[in-house]
Amino acid sequence: MSKFKTQGIMHTFKNAGRGLRLSIKAERNIRIHLIAAFLVICFALYLKMSVSKICVLIIAISNVMVAEFINTSLEFGLDAIFHNKYSKLVGMAKDISAGAVIVASFFSAVIGLLLFGEELLKIFPNLFF
Repeated sequence: MSKFKTQGIMHTFKNAGRGLRLSIKAERNIRIHLIAAFLVICFALYLKMSVSKICVLIIAISNVMVAEFINTSLEFGLDAIFHNKYSKLVGMAKDISAGAVIVASFFSAVIGLLLFGEELLKIFPNLFF
């Protein structure tokens, strides 16, 4: 038995929604990723990409978003524990977390280029050659 009160499912969703709102308000990069994700999905729909390709795009986008949310929560948590004081180890942890976001973003961009490149070649066969 936990010493903490168990919460109902609605309260759990309420907390998650509050976390999403806080992270969107606090982090410019999350807002940038959300705008980019919206534009990518709109462009995919405009090009009438297949459902499977859109699913791959959504998975790539969600990987970046999850990495960004984890990075943000790690930064807030470490700042709270260390009261915003400089620590070399905290700096290293934050840098590694930010590196994870960069890796996720890079590979998502590669996926996007491959999928959109293929679609654009169907429309404009001589576009890249």
